Amino acid sequence: MAENKRKRTVTPEIKYDYRVRLYEDGKYHWMYDLNLLKNPSVLIDVYKMLGMTLLITAFILFMIQACAEGLHFEEMGFALKITGVMAAIFLVLGLLGYLLYAVIAGGEYTVHFTMDENGFVHEQAPRSRKVAERIGCLAALVGIFARKPGVAGSGMIAASRTSMSSEFSNVKKVKALRWMNTIMVNAPFNKNRVYVCDEDFDFVYDFISKRCPKAKIK
Repeated sequence: MAENKRKRTVTPEIKYDYRVRLYEDGKYHWMYDLNLLKNPSVLIDVYKMLGMTLLITAFILFMIQACAEGLHFEEMGFALKITGVMAAIFLVLGLLGYLLYAVIAGGEYTVHFTMDENGFVHEQAPRSRKVAERIGCLAALVGIFARKPGVAGSGMIAASRTSMSSEFSNVKKVKALRWMNTIMVNAPFNKNRVYVCDEDFDFVYDFISKRCPKAKIK
């Protein structure tokens, strides 16, 4: 009796290139080296997070002041001064932290992208992943020894989260930032970015835009 031989599915080897290429798996793959000292996109993300923290803190301060002393100009002025000092501190610390990360990462953030008809995956390259894991673990240890669970938790999340995926059907906004070689692809609770070289920028932007029926295209 003849034996039934199962067909083996061979997964094509992905040799990431800086140009966008279609592989045998039916998906587009490419890589991008983001210059952390020339491209401010990551620094902008850092300041956005710090800005949200500042706004929440300022709101709490104003609410406490309003409940305790009422809405008086002098008291509100004091709360504004505190907020201004915090903003200056966040500005300096955010920049110093970013520069430290850039130095540890060797000035580059390398990303691998995989894209098909349904969406794309933004994944840190092995070298950048190791840097992120080290920094995240260091932040977690600092939080533990300083008895600050929020810092420790943020560090552990940063160490474990090395990729982000986006489904085109959920995307609400697509925006091209050509001068930063960046395409913003935002969905509720999932703000993602695509980095791509000049030669393939239009192709990737058009590919994404045409497959996001619910998105506002800019």
